[in-house]
Order: sequence, then structure tokens, then C-alpha cells
Amino acid sequence: MDSIFIEDLLVRGIIGTEPEERKKSQDILINIVVYTDTGRAAETDALEDCVDYRGLARKVQAHAESANRFTVEALANDIARICLAEKGALKVRVRVEKPAAVRFSRSVGAEVERERGQ
Repeated sequence: MDSIFIEDLLVRGIIGTEPEERKKSQDILINIVVYTDTGRAAETDALEDCVDYRGLARKVQAHAESANRFTVEALANDIARICLAEKGALKVRVRVEKPAAVRFSRSVGAEVERERGQ
């Protein structure tokens, strides 16, 4: 299966359970792989036959910056739903990370995989 990806989309939003995490935005790192069939897009070379990764990135960024979720799992699931709503998206893998969440760790987070119809 073919795929398109968005790598290391850095957004700022409220995420976390601790009171200090709920007061100000923090960095959230998002990685997305959308599984699709790129055959038609390869033949036509037309944007309307592609999964629009720029438009998708904008939707994901807007959601992550405004969702105010408590867990990375919930935000990852939200983003998976947004991705699967895109025309041509069959399956998605979403990774959401909080780079500054755990001392002595580069990053922590969650990764989910979802398929259309799940």
C-alpha cells in the first residue's frame, strides 16, 4: 500500500493532566502516515487525485492547538479521525509526542493505527 507522510509537525497546545500543564501551551510533535492508493495521482499528476498533505497539516495543527486534551492518546485518536476523513485515506498511523514531558527523556507519547470503518 502506498503512503504519504507528515513528519515532525511541531504545534503548540494545551495537553496534560497536571495543573501547570493546563495553564500554558507546550510543544507537541506530530507524525502522520496516511495509507492510500497513489496510482491515480501518479497517472494524472493532479492534486485533486492526491491526499492533500498541506491541507491535512493545517487541519491537524488547528485541532491540536485548540483541543485542550488531557492525554496524548486522545489527541492521537482525534488526529486519526481527521486523517481518515480525507478523500482516499484508507489507513493512518499517528504518533503524538510531548518532548519536554519527562526529565532525562527526549520525548514521550503515543502512537495509534486506525483504518477506515474502524
